[in-house]
Amino acid sequence: MNIKKKSKKGVTFLTFPILEEAGVRHGFSTRLGGVSLGELASMNLSFSRGDDPEKVMENHRRFAAAVEYSIENLVFSDQVHETEIRRVHSSDRGKGILRESDLKGVDGLITNDPDVVLITFFADCVPLFFYDAGHGAVGAVHSGWRGTVGRIGEKAVLAMKKEFGTEPDDLLAVIGPSICRDCYEVSSDVAEAFHQEFGEEQCKEFLTGKSADKYLLDLWRANEIILQEVGIPSSRIQVSGLCTCCHPGLLFSHRASGGRRGNLAGVITPGHL
Repeated sequence: MNIKKKSKKGVTFLTFPILEEAGVRHGFSTRLGGVSLGELASMNLSFSRGDDPEKVMENHRRFAAAVEYSIENLVFSDQVHETEIRRVHSSDRGKGILRESDLKGVDGLITNDPDVVLITFFADCVPLFFYDAGHGAVGAVHSGWRGTVGRIGEKAVLAMKKEFGTEPDDLLAVIGPSICRDCYEVSSDVAEAFHQEFGEEQCKEFLTGKSADKYLLDLWRANEIILQEVGIPSSRIQVSGLCTCCHPGLLFSHRASGGRRGNLAGVITPGHL
């Protein structure tokens, strides 16, 4: 697996070698080290799961202390399984955690402001993180099956090109902890959406028939193909290889828990270590 597990100040979190080696401040939470209770135990970072808001805020404080950023600099996504990408600025800091946000229906965030910390949320869907060293820009994207069919990873790369002048072949990209192929059974309507978008031949790389109307879907490979096709070299794409569903004691998984779970989060900022 292309991932490092760390513990700091009682919080267990993950980092990605390709980003760490580039000096990018980032982190991906586990469910360990927080104060939430029951099925949300313990490091739930979402205010939308029915948790006590004070416990969620304390979890954010602990995660921020471990990764070493300020919660005042966070900008939350507002994920609806679509493909909207939004550039955010220093003036957006605190949206979603310290003040109400006007960033509605946004599954991807990009910035080149070193004071901004992007945060996106997960519990099986695919986290995508991007870093453009030349322009000091980063991106954080939530890509479920709908986002993957909609090629949200490609849209994030093109948004970074438009906003910052990013060249895809200069990007570093990470496909973070999410549900693996063996755990992700989908119905025929989902498979058909991928066949329509990618074609029958390409779908053979990430979609396998299981029965008459059930398929196994490899979102890691599908997103890797999308990033390669938009121009990111395969050598600059790192797949973490850690399945949320296979590790329910470490990570929240919607499928493993039957929906009774908290949310993980990934953070990334242009502000260097």
